[in-house]
Amino acid sequence: MQKVRVLVANRPRLMRELVLATIADQPDIEIMGEVGDDSEIIQIVTECKPDFVVVALDKAGQRPLVCDELLQKHPHMKILALAPERNSMVFFWSVVEIHSASIENSQEGILNILRGRGSLVA
Repeated sequence: MQKVRVLVANRPRLMRELVLATIADQPDIEIMGEVGDDSEIIQIVTECKPDFVVVALDKAGQRPLVCDELLQKHPHMKILALAPERNSMVFFWSVVEIHSASIENSQEGILNILRGRGSLVA
């Protein structure tokens, strides 16, 4: 059984401790560590490569700023943002989309696509 790897990086410390206490005894979850300073989140995520990061949800209705950078660098990771004072949680993830299209079957078709001028075949 592969464990879900979690990094707890939310503020305040009491909230981190509650989250850690909630998941500590779960046999299918591995705690990768905890981060108390927001400025360290990106570096520590890069080092330990968790499946999930738990962060603070500072403003209702707004994605935490760190989410964009984390999900761009680690698109398979998921983020759980908690705002205990508002009794709310938000789950963030990234979706990688792969697109395809037929192109004109010729040298010119190849060169046009490589140059960004390609025409797609309907």
